[in-house]
Amino acid sequence: MPLLAACVLAVLILALARHSRAQFLALPGLGPALPEEDVRGRVTVLIPARNEERVIARCAGSLAGQARVLVVDDHSEDRTAEAARAAGAEVLPAPPLPPGWLGKPHACWTGAQRAETEWLLFVDADTWYEPGFAAAAVRFAEQRGLDAVTVFPRQHCLRWFEAALVEYGLGLYFTGVDAARIQDPAAPDALANGQCLLVRREAYLRAGGHAAVASSVTEDVALAAVFKQRGVRLAVARTGGLAHVRMYDSFRSLWRGFQKNSFRVLFHNPRGGLRIVAATIVMTSWLPVSAWALAAGQPLAALLPPAAAAAGWKPWYGSWRRALWAPLAIYLFQGIVVSAMLASLTGRGVEWKGRRV
Repeated sequence: MPLLAACVLAVLILALARHSRAQFLALPGLGPALPEEDVRGRVTVLIPARNEERVIARCAGSLAGQARVLVVDDHSEDRTAEAARAAGAEVLPAPPLPPGWLGKPHACWTGAQRAETEWLLFVDADTWYEPGFAAAAVRFAEQRGLDAVTVFPRQHCLRWFEAALVEYGLGLYFTGVDAARIQDPAAPDALANGQCLLVRREAYLRAGGHAAVASSVTEDVALAAVFKQRGVRLAVARTGGLAHVRMYDSFRSLWRGFQKNSFRVLFHNPRGGLRIVAATIVMTSWLPVSAWALAAGQPLAALLPPAAAAAGWKPWYGSWRRALWAPLAIYLFQGIVVSAMLASLTGRGVEWKGRRV
């Protein structure tokens, strides 16, 4: 029986991993950057920033030659504003945070009021871009008759905890994604990545923009749902190597970042959320099943589930060396989700950049 259970679980883990990767790869790529394209004057880049002194220059500088760059300084306590100006960006201090608003939606909305271009490009401060990215994103949207396109940048993970958790978390999220439905205007499934979102200014304002999701911690997915409800044509795309992100550079920021988003995001799409919960149950079953096999004197059977986790998630991790972290990442990530759930249900919330959300 332990051998049978281990074999069944290994097959389920591999099937989930294959589904997850297939849904991600089903997203279209942006296409190449073309030197002759120039969208300066058509695009305003909006970067909401709070205490981003370490990374803001890289982000703003990578886009400064492609479009007008406006950094909305959300009451930073470091040299974010000075670093942004030195990189070629304009800096707009955010007004005091109104009741009912969270910082990022308020900063995005504030910046959008100061932009007059046809397109708005919202990006996070921890992202950076290759030359021609803005033009490639505009071309992608216009060729498909879209009002908005959101992009998943290429992940960069430099430390073991980043490699272990970021790619596993992304892969787990895509177990609940149906790529065809999120691209279908008639389907309720919605997905957006707040790290990088291009939208026509007219459509953004018509839909209510970030004011419509002012209190949402997961404002990107909430905004995607609003766009769908209000007829804004949105597509989700992969970067094609033109956009990059390093989300967290410390274990503390990684834990709090995933805490902030992981539990709440399940509620935006109940169907996908249930699939993620089911996938989590399957993935966390490797330890009890392996322990059962070991107790029964079947060490080879005990190796099957963790080996399947490493093999299945290797396409996300990019190498066998990193994929070996998958069995540990499964339980570390589960700890984050449980702590996020408790923080949400008890009303304590999570501290993020000096604020409790």
